[in-house]
Order: sequence, then C-alpha cells, then structure tokens
Amino acid sequence: QVQLVESGGGLVQPGGSLTLSCAASGTFFSINTMGWYRQAPGKQRELVATITSGGVTNYLDSVKGRFTISRDNTKKMVFVQMNSLKPEDTAVYYCNANIKRWPGGVFVDYWGKGTLVTVSS
Repeated sequence: QVQLVESGGGLVQPGGSLTLSCAASGTFFSINTMGWYRQAPGKQRELVATITSGGVTNYLDSVKGRFTISRDNTKKMVFVQMNSLKPEDTAVYYCNANIKRWPGGVFVDYWGKGTLVTVSS
C-alpha cells in the first residue's frame, strides 16, 4: 500500500507565504516524478509544479517566481514553498508521485487526499 500525506495548508493573507509538505509511505521500489496539483472550486485540476528524481523542475506559468518545489529523496518527501500568495491561488492542493512498486513493475501515479489553501484578507 502506498500513501501520500500532505500537510501545511491553511488560511493566509494575500502576499503571505505557506509551505506544503508531502510524505510518501508504504512499500515501493522507487519514485520518479513528484509534484503538486491544485483544484479551485468550479475549475479543473491543474499542474502547479513537478520535480523529477534528478531535480528537474516544471512550473505553472502563473506561479513561476513565486513558488519553489523541492524534494528530499532520502525522506521520500516533496515540498512547495509558496510566496507572494494571491487570492487566485486559493484551492485544494494535491500531492502526486509517480511510483514503481517493485523492480519489474511500471510507474503508476498516486495521489494524496489534498490540503486546502485559502488566500484571503
């Protein structure tokens, strides 16, 4: 069983900062790309940022320069530091990880349950 557990969401004022964390647990062989997605009310889920096992990053255009994704491969964790938050960043943020359960297996996407980030004064 693989689990992804997010933490760090909450209410923050515009211009403020938050850091989200996600820890992968369970039995598995390796993790490829990890990332963060978000879904605002009435909107489709969108990619926020991803990071490969080698550290290559990719960002949604609207968060470039404000969000920074990082990971700790030893601890099997991924983080996103979010600065200069805007009301339009309000959403449920989901952790995603591309995981291979055993050496002969294939990579499969796993998701956390999400953590709510609300940016409001």
